[in-house]
Amino acid sequence: MSPKQNVVILFNSFDTGGAETQAVQLARLLRESGRYGVHLACLHRRGALLPEAESLGLGEIAEFPIKGFRDRSMIVQLRRFARFLKEREIAIAHSQDFYMNVFGMLGASLARTRVRIAFWGWIGDEISGAHMALQRLSFRLAHSIHANSERVREHLVRIGVPARKIAVVYNGLDLRRVTPPDGFRREDALRALGLPRDGRRFVTIVANMRDSPEHPLVKNHPMFLRAARRVRESFPEAAFVLAGEGELVEPTREFAAVLGLAADAFFIGRCDRMAELLAVSDVCALSSKAEGFSNAILEYMGAGRPVVVTDVGGAREAVVEGETGYLVPSGGDELMATRIISLLQNPARAREMGALGRRRLVENYSDRAQLENTERLYDDLLARSPAPRRALGVRGDSP
Repeated sequence: MSPKQNVVILFNSFDTGGAETQAVQLARLLRESGRYGVHLACLHRRGALLPEAESLGLGEIAEFPIKGFRDRSMIVQLRRFARFLKEREIAIAHSQDFYMNVFGMLGASLARTRVRIAFWGWIGDEISGAHMALQRLSFRLAHSIHANSERVREHLVRIGVPARKIAVVYNGLDLRRVTPPDGFRREDALRALGLPRDGRRFVTIVANMRDSPEHPLVKNHPMFLRAARRVRESFPEAAFVLAGEGELVEPTREFAAVLGLAADAFFIGRCDRMAELLAVSDVCALSSKAEGFSNAILEYMGAGRPVVVTDVGGAREAVVEGETGYLVPSGGDELMATRIISLLQNPARAREMGALGRRRLVENYSDRAQLENTERLYDDLLARSPAPRRALGVRGDSP
């Protein structure tokens, strides 16, 4: 039997986000499988997901803090990282975002790591200038680019990445995350979530309220709120739950008030009771301008909720139009409202769509499928890679 190979999963930080959540889950799955030795490394050892990552029992999470790609710290930390890879006999370096694509692929190339996998999970406005040049460099240094949907793969081909280098591994969902605890009671869940217990019907969106120069207002909560106002006009007992955190929470709350939704929109922040939240939700929505492959949609489907989401990124790969939910154009708040109203007015139809969505999730997007596809990717790349050779330029470097 060949010796167990080691993989390092590379994070920028452990802040809450789709890619970070998937990466922590992947680390857990690989540890439970036992086929690969698992290590974690990051640029910044911080964030809400750090305790979960530390609880996996994978040893110390290596940190390689840099102040920027042009700072002297970049060279120092690249040398440290290359030594880390060699000392732990890492065979596979798998990065999870833009910054670790660049840092990780550079360092793994310096160490001549056998398999280097960069990640891309985004379709939207392109990053530009120096950042795009660095991203293209990381793709050239990688042996494979992990795309999280077919739409992302197509996007990468359009921007010049060779199709042969791209591997699609879909995000996966651990159904325990969306399964209510034993003894679940709706009344207790509403109280714990701070939601009204007066018979309201809940329309929920799970999306952080953050902004960035590259991806401004990407989750497009204003679209969701405009749809909410239309829904309330036809369905006064509707209430709207916005789960997420970020610097845009207060501006979004103010916009809800401007629309006359101050008494109907409930901002609950980062939600640690996702199963309970989704269990009390009647319809789940997502209004993103751009996505790769949305974890929120998987959570909605896993919880058996009907979905109304914008037709961006890989949404069409997850949602079967008219069967498990509805797809609407980005910015199409009027159609989003119409679809939500139809589901609120026909609870039996909504339950049927939710049940079909859950079945589709279990068959195609479970965490077990994610593990099997990832290990298959690792196996294939290792089989095609040359035997490891001694790295140049790292012996004797000082930290």
